[in-house]
Amino acid sequence: MNKGKQVGEFSLKCTTITVCPGPAGSTIRKCNFEGTLSSVGTVVLTVEFVGGRSGTFSLVGFVFRDDGETFSTTGQGQAEAIGIHRWRTTGIINRSTGDRRIAEGEIDLATRSWTGKQYEAA
Repeated sequence: MNKGKQVGEFSLKCTTITVCPGPAGSTIRKCNFEGTLSSVGTVVLTVEFVGGRSGTFSLVGFVFRDDGETFSTTGQGQAEAIGIHRWRTTGIINRSTGDRRIAEGEIDLATRSWTGKQYEAA
């Protein structure tokens, strides 16, 4: 899927982390994030990460738009270590409004933050 024009920036904070065993001896990390998506509103997500220094993630969430409307999101992607406790993420976000986004970001464990940009999926 090709990346179109940038349509927003996100800034999220991890509020809780739950760690549990996964398949084949792996560890699953379930993180709840809250924050904002510019020009849209407030975002609440639960993200499940599988893998060590690289792996996959899936997410489900809800967006409370600034205009009072709401929509849900699902998505999946890849995460890879790019430094000490820092991960680069790339994923596809499916919105209940019918459109898709490509999200690219960076997670910083020291600050428990996930920041990045969203693009139209072309």
